[in-house]
Amino acid sequence: MSFETFVCLRYLKAKRKQGFISLISVISVAGVAVGVMALIVVLAVMSGFTSELRNKILGVNSHIVVQKITGSIENYPAIIDLLKKTEGIQSVTPYIYSQTMITTGNNGTGIVLRGIDPTSASSVLSLDKQMSSGNIACLSRSENEPGSPPGIIIGKHLARQLRVVLGDRVRLLSPSGPLTPMGVIPKIKNCEVCGIFDTGMYEYDSSLAYISLKTAQQFLDIGDAVHGIEVNVDDIYQAQEIATRIETMLGPAFVAKDWMRMNQNLFSALKLEKTAMFIILTLIVLVAAFNIVSTLTMVVMEKTKDIAILKSMGASSANILRIFVYEGLIIGCTGTVLGVAGGLGLCEILSRYQFIKLPSDVYPMSTLPVNILPFDVTAVALSAVLITFLATIYPSWQASRVAPAEALRY
Repeated sequence: MSFETFVCLRYLKAKRKQGFISLISVISVAGVAVGVMALIVVLAVMSGFTSELRNKILGVNSHIVVQKITGSIENYPAIIDLLKKTEGIQSVTPYIYSQTMITTGNNGTGIVLRGIDPTSASSVLSLDKQMSSGNIACLSRSENEPGSPPGIIIGKHLARQLRVVLGDRVRLLSPSGPLTPMGVIPKIKNCEVCGIFDTGMYEYDSSLAYISLKTAQQFLDIGDAVHGIEVNVDDIYQAQEIATRIETMLGPAFVAKDWMRMNQNLFSALKLEKTAMFIILTLIVLVAAFNIVSTLTMVVMEKTKDIAILKSMGASSANILRIFVYEGLIIGCTGTVLGVAGGLGLCEILSRYQFIKLPSDVYPMSTLPVNILPFDVTAVALSAVLITFLATIYPSWQASRVAPAEALRY
């Protein structure tokens, strides 16, 4: 043990007459620990929200959407074959998108209707994992069983709103129909509910429905065309680069939107909120740092005679400076270690027991999500140690400037 470390440990173990200083040291350690723990928990929850929201969105939507600027895509099989040969692309599927009405009995509401290819959609969308009853293959039933009504898959909250279960019939109404002397007559399509999905996001579960691609083409009367092509890539963070390559390959008539561009406002807001919370909660550590400053200042005032004697015995100003810097760092590092341990422990409890429930109609998840990122924990710990180190500089410098003759004379 070095001379400076030995002396600073003796100063930390205050005797009865320095009990107040010892109490302030404990409060300083507790302040740093609470600040670090709060930072780790809040950042883990914010990261969990971002990760869970991204998974929910990518469970319903693809990584990249390819569309034609002028409208529908007629030669989509050739484009799909071209996209499958592109490096970095995992799977491809066509889709049709439309807003329609759905009714049953006395109940009705507007929905977003998506026509998908059951054979290739399961490799792009996570619909199979989100099915609470039925399966995606039932959409092709009308094609395999002539005479039976086409199948439709609806969200959990939409099924509850329409009061339907598996096997019930619903009607789809399209606003684009034949023009007659009486006006435009909407097209009506009878479907049978063959599946119910639950994404955990109220917005999707209450307003989204799936039918087969051929049924959608017939219902919307668009022929053998689709509204776009959905693409999944190997690395979701390379989606923007791959989307740019797709636009270059297909030409100016096509546009490719990646998931980050389509949800840029949402994820930018979450990132900004996470940064703001980090800055706000760092103030807790700053408050604890002021406690460390006051503690070391009082120790310097209390130990002025000791400092003078140490200097008379040969200790240099640098030795005295290191004694009080070490003392502040011990307080800061102890608080940081306790805070990191407490924060990780609390995050583990929140993740394992999930006792904090969230309303599903307000938030896109039912429990408080927690995602601990090593970078966040490291950044919090280093920030806390750096703040406490800066807090030790002034009182340590004051201690190193004590003149032995002046201190011993008075």
